[in-house]
Amino acid sequence: MAGLVKVACVVVMCVALVGAPLAEAITCGQVVSRVTPCISYIQRGGAPSPGCCNGIRSLAGAARTTADKQTVCNCLKLTATQVPGYNDRNAQAITSLCRVNVPYKISTSTNCARIRF
Repeated sequence: MAGLVKVACVVVMCVALVGAPLAEAITCGQVVSRVTPCISYIQRGGAPSPGCCNGIRSLAGAARTTADKQTVCNCLKLTATQVPGYNDRNAQAITSLCRVNVPYKISTSTNCARIRF
């Protein structure tokens, strides 16, 4: 329960950081809602759930511009800091396990400013 409260706080922080997004821009809230099914995999390993893979696939498809990809990356990094038991190795493996191609690794060490379309 405490983990979900932290994730909710991250959503509020992301919305505040992003401000009033453009109608088609991805928001941090959308990112968090799509990766929430991945939290148990990131913490414990095993195999990502179908919901997790669908969320990652959905994010990859929605993030079409450089700005969107950077928003997703920054939000994932911020969210990771709020997940109790976060395992960076598991987070990095999600895209390959879900067979989703993204232009960066999902990691707290990724430099989101270097992501280009």
